[in-house]
Amino acid sequence: MLTPYEKGNQNQTTLWTECIAFYEELARRFPNVLRFGQAGVSDAGIPLHVGVVSADGVFDREAIKRAGRPVYFNNNGIHPGEPEGIDACMAIVRDFCFDPARLATLGDTVLLFVPVYNVDGALNRANTSRPNQEGPELFGFRGNSRHLDLNRDFIKCDTLNARFFNELITAWDPDVMVDTHTSNGADYTYTMTLIHTQADKLGSSLGPFLRDTMLPHIYSEMAARGWPTCPYVNPVQDTPDDGIAEFLEVPRFSTGFTALHNVIGFMPETHMLKPFKDRYESMRTLLDVTREFTVAHAPQIQRLRREAKETQRRQKEWTVTWKMSDTPSTFRFKGYEARRHPSVLGNYMRLSYDRSKPYEKDIPYFNRFLPDTVVQVPNAYAIPQAWREVIERLQWNGVRMTRVQAERQVEARYYQIGELSTRATAYEGHMFHDTVDVEARTGTFTLNAGDWIVPLDQDNARYAVETLEPQAHDSFFRWGFFNSVLEKKEAISDYVFEDLAVQLLEEEPELRAKFDAWKAANPDLLSNQEAVLHFILHHCARHAEPEWRRYPVLGLL
Repeated sequence: MLTPYEKGNQNQTTLWTECIAFYEELARRFPNVLRFGQAGVSDAGIPLHVGVVSADGVFDREAIKRAGRPVYFNNNGIHPGEPEGIDACMAIVRDFCFDPARLATLGDTVLLFVPVYNVDGALNRANTSRPNQEGPELFGFRGNSRHLDLNRDFIKCDTLNARFFNELITAWDPDVMVDTHTSNGADYTYTMTLIHTQADKLGSSLGPFLRDTMLPHIYSEMAARGWPTCPYVNPVQDTPDDGIAEFLEVPRFSTGFTALHNVIGFMPETHMLKPFKDRYESMRTLLDVTREFTVAHAPQIQRLRREAKETQRRQKEWTVTWKMSDTPSTFRFKGYEARRHPSVLGNYMRLSYDRSKPYEKDIPYFNRFLPDTVVQVPNAYAIPQAWREVIERLQWNGVRMTRVQAERQVEARYYQIGELSTRATAYEGHMFHDTVDVEARTGTFTLNAGDWIVPLDQDNARYAVETLEPQAHDSFFRWGFFNSVLEKKEAISDYVFEDLAVQLLEEEPELRAKFDAWKAANPDLLSNQEAVLHFILHHCARHAEPEWRRYPVLGLL
């Protein structure tokens, strides 16, 4: 059973129909090795499949979890124009089916895989959408049927694919994930580069294990097998010569999302300018190396994951945004000399790389991140039941919640939303808030029957904190799930409110002080009636709208 890649000229990738038929035939012929079937649908109604490879013929998820067996997860085709992982996974699974000795190397580890994640994009097949990429001859498209990039959707979960992925991670709780990609950017000698879960952000003992044990093994083993590998080439300036920085993969990305579940994640990025055959071979090697390491070190990885979850159950201080350290380490980099020369298209200097002049030298490597925004978390969050989109996403991720049985009063921390910096144009279907300032306050609130309580003494505390704390990198607030609280609901007639505004300034000394300070800071606005009256309306006590700019998720003290 050769794959379409193997039967072709090594510059072709499988069709989605060929891929699914291939796995279905393998599962029919080897029912004690492979279980394969549909587990969801995309937004276009295309089936989403999941496969499980087990050396002893046990496929039942609950039985596997009860036995505490390790799970290695391989996700492919999130960007179908980057398809080498799709083809490599097919050959790997086929070899497990046909080679009992190879299958035995899994031990009690289970291989979980998604053959093609962005099935909509895989069916949108052409050879024109990636102008900088060398092969294959035809390939899929980055966007799905809603024109969304699925590797920006994991946390906001707008697509059925993302919901499927959220629930798959929750159900299987894998120990290691590899999500296969192809990179663009600078030119260099490496075929394989690697993004990994940022170790400082992964934290606890799991982060140091990744940085000090797992990554060195991967780099040395890849080199020994003929595919020298370097960290993802993310230049701090124009070229790698000035240094590269680790990619801070926040939860919109697969490795950032799985980190919320304390899963070690990898995003291998083969180099777009290398032949497809080389990209395929290096990807297959990377999948072998990471899987073999997971099998060999599974007890340690599982123990560290348990310890991380236990630590987070008691954690009161959380870092919700990170910043890159300005103190780099070094990496021995094998690149090409960069040069600048006049463009023939315009009056500017263009960048190119001279492959006849390779070099090897130490470059700065910014691979440490420091806490930026640190918050004190409550014992539990209270979420009014009206915010059902948020509640659904917590449920899809296995967050333990209880419902309020009867109306009651609580003392709680709440956030008043301050200054925001919001993108002027849509980003993946949302108007994202890049900067979020909040003021923590306390007050008395009524919880209604049916509202939800989210305790933080649970394994999924990290997911809850990093989605519900509004300042977190990819919080639900930043993605606009609570935008309606940013809008005033009542309005005024200027000619009526003018006299009342004078009266309010006389009755409310605090308002008068705020207004005087505003006038001093904004003399150019004093000729703008709307600005003057709306400042008074929005800051007076008599006509305050308490829900306005108040974040509705409460922290129970």
